[in-house]
Amino acid sequence: MPLDERHQANFDHPDAIDSDLLVNHIKRLKAGDAVEMPIYDMISHTRDDDTELIEPKPVVIIEGILIFAEPRVLDLLDFRVFVDTPDDIRLMRRLRRDINERGRTFERTLDQYERTIRPMHFEFVEPSKRNADIIIPEGAQTGISVEFLCSMVREKLNAEHVLG
Repeated sequence: MPLDERHQANFDHPDAIDSDLLVNHIKRLKAGDAVEMPIYDMISHTRDDDTELIEPKPVVIIEGILIFAEPRVLDLLDFRVFVDTPDDIRLMRRLRRDINERGRTFERTLDQYERTIRPMHFEFVEPSKRNADIIIPEGAQTGISVEFLCSMVREKLNAEHVLG
């Protein structure tokens, strides 16, 4: 696909994610196998030829705004955390990242936000947060939230150690 078309593509829709590969990788990591994770170039909207080797660990954290929108991924997750962030904060973060890290213009970023990012958020991300085990509101007591999550991880590790 030419770069002009890739700039217009809706990468904020769940169909833009290679869900089959993600599901395969999660299953393999849970089975104790390493995976070769693709590296995505956000400037050219393409996968690099290089990959990153991800080794299996007792705890694997999968992050992304659309992961709760894919039922097959949900079924593989032991615990789901959604960090809720207000619209204005999301927009400011997107503007900073796209302009500073991806070389995009203010106008292009706003156009993409209006055309795809915001509508996809309300169609897919916002409804999918009901699939979370815990929702952490932006501005919440971060230390308390982090300690709670750490205790959940420790509990899971201890349970697996006793059972293993």
